[in-house]
Amino acid sequence: MLEELKKDAAERMYKSVEATAKDFSSIRTGKASIHLLDSVKVDAYGSVMPLNQVATASSPEPRLLVVTAFDKGTVGDILKGIQKADLGLNPIAEGAVIRIPIPALNEERRKELVRQCKKAAEDGKIAIRNVRRDANEHAKAAQKAKEVSEDQEADLHDEIQKLTDKHTKEIDDMFVKKEAEVMEV
Repeated sequence: MLEELKKDAAERMYKSVEATAKDFSSIRTGKASIHLLDSVKVDAYGSVMPLNQVATASSPEPRLLVVTAFDKGTVGDILKGIQKADLGLNPIAEGAVIRIPIPALNEERRKELVRQCKKAAEDGKIAIRNVRRDANEHAKAAQKAKEVSEDQEADLHDEIQKLTDKHTKEIDDMFVKKEAEVMEV
């Protein structure tokens, strides 16, 4: 019972860290990354789908993304999808290829991106604390139902707190790294 609670909490906390990492990867730095386009949805063939289902993306240069449409007829839809994603990018169509130059970031934009990173990090830490709260409530309920002793409950609380601290530190470390990346000139 206790091991299941601990394992479930660890798994859910890990997923929160992964979700935060995914959020960080979609925040633009001064360098080109195909993950910038993860949030782009394309309205093509009568439905809305992720960009990676209608095109391939690559980063041949540090300040350039290249998107190659599988079907030349979807280039206009892909352009609209990139513009709707509000990434601050100006795609240029050249046949079935779309070039997306990545402009250098000014100081104000960098600070705005750091605020986005801070919010993503805080959201991730809140999710981890919510998992901790749920696990502690389950442990208390198990103790009240006489399924576990008070000592076992206390031990579980300690282990859950250690997991919380570990995963929160992972998010803090990711934030520091991402902040340095964004502020890098």
